[in-house]
Amino acid sequence: MTRRRTTGTLPPAYGEPPYAEPDRDEETFRLRVPPPRTPGRRAGRAERTRTGSRGGSRSAVRSRARRRQRNRRRAIGLAVLALAAVAGAALLVGHPWQDGGGPANAAPAPSRTAPAGGADSAEPLEDTPPPTPPPSPSPSPSASASEEEEEDTLRAEDVPASGPGTFTVARAGVTAKGKGSAYRVEVEDGIGVDPDRAAADIAAVLAHPRGWSHGGDRSFRQVADGSAGLVIKIATPATTDRLCGAYGLNTRGEVNCRGGEKVMVNLKRWQLGSPQFDGPVSEYRALIVNHEVGHWLGHGHETCPGEGRPAPAMMQQIKGLKGCVANAWPYDTKGMYLGGPKVP
Repeated sequence: MTRRRTTGTLPPAYGEPPYAEPDRDEETFRLRVPPPRTPGRRAGRAERTRTGSRGGSRSAVRSRARRRQRNRRRAIGLAVLALAAVAGAALLVGHPWQDGGGPANAAPAPSRTAPAGGADSAEPLEDTPPPTPPPSPSPSPSASASEEEEEDTLRAEDVPASGPGTFTVARAGVTAKGKGSAYRVEVEDGIGVDPDRAAADIAAVLAHPRGWSHGGDRSFRQVADGSAGLVIKIATPATTDRLCGAYGLNTRGEVNCRGGEKVMVNLKRWQLGSPQFDGPVSEYRALIVNHEVGHWLGHGHETCPGEGRPAPAMMQQIKGLKGCVANAWPYDTKGMYLGGPKVP
């Protein structure tokens, strides 16, 4: 029997089992199942991507590489800018005055009452003078141009409140031999006052005809050794308080004192004068020397003798003039003593 041949037969529908021999089915199955992955397959794919066989054309790969490079440079630039900003902020932050806020050995809180006893009666002020320099004074004939400029520009905040407590002895003007009361000048280190210049100012005051020399009645001689019976020290307010406190005196960082053979000159008064003294700073320095040396000579405090009259050099003029006129000298131009009623 001859097999009947069929013509015009359509292929089987999608999803229906094909009418093919078993060997064809097996072959078709093998083609549909993905082959097992091997370790080198991913590397091959990455290599093909880099070479442009997959993942886009070569230009797209180069574009992505350039984009990554730009992003990397941008990130580095931002990091550098951030570091520069941090460094700039660090430079703008000041170190707090190393200082810690003030001197370590500042004077204690002032007392409202005068101290009992003590070799000097430089009593503390009832009210501390305002920390502002006095009005611009008229020029003094004995002051040089540089001194006047310094007095006009110096401010209260320019005067150090404390110092190291060590002193330098003035050497210029020292007389090895001679007559007169031997005295020594010392200036605390690092306070902006030249010891020799200060000694010259003090020598001029002591030798002035209106001073305690009084036309030759008494003479003074500067020395630099232990033979001095009078020691004039210029020191910061804190050091002055400490040294005056050893004699039972409370100078409150404002005034001078005399204890034993030592005269302590407060740097604030030496540099700024007194708000109550109507005159140049150089004149007030003369009052400081004459007042404290007067104590050393045995003079006590005096007060105003009358309205409009010169204030005695032994008057505490920093506490107010009480109607008198500011005066730095114990004698007038005619040799008359400018005194007043004694203060009990």
